[in-house]
Amino acid sequence: MSRVVQTEALTPEVFSPFGDVLEAAGAPDKIINQGMCGRFHDLARMDFGPAGRAGLSLFQAEPRRLPYRLDLLERHPEGSQAFIPMSFESFLVIVAPDEAGRPGRPRAFLTAPGQGVNLLRGTWHGVLTPLSAPGLFAVIDRIGETPNLEEVPLSEPWEIRAG
Repeated sequence: MSRVVQTEALTPEVFSPFGDVLEAAGAPDKIINQGMCGRFHDLARMDFGPAGRAGLSLFQAEPRRLPYRLDLLERHPEGSQAFIPMSFESFLVIVAPDEAGRPGRPRAFLTAPGQGVNLLRGTWHGVLTPLSAPGLFAVIDRIGETPNLEEVPLSEPWEIRAG
């Protein structure tokens, strides 16, 4: 089995098993604010579980480079997690299917500038991976008292390369 993963373009159709693509594409669903604002409505399947609530945080992550060494995957079993870049830069999104409670073969997506993602509850994913500074993101995720993080260090890392 090859330990190399090529990046793919991020599209709503291809990404849907893992989450939602957040972008202002096409015509807005509604025009609001006296005709001065388009609303792209209800773009994410947000899920915070029965004992959680939505929280809004800011993350500032160090930029990385391709090829990228993937040696850790994580998931949040109690809630979804949305990443919205606060700059008009691409970033790397790595996800993997669940295979009997462990991450399967990863897939890597390169966002277009202006795209964000919402990861569904329980989706295996890599860490926040901006490819340029400032690496600043608004993150909407679950706040609660129950454990909501599972990490799996990979004994055999994957190399993520530009596709």
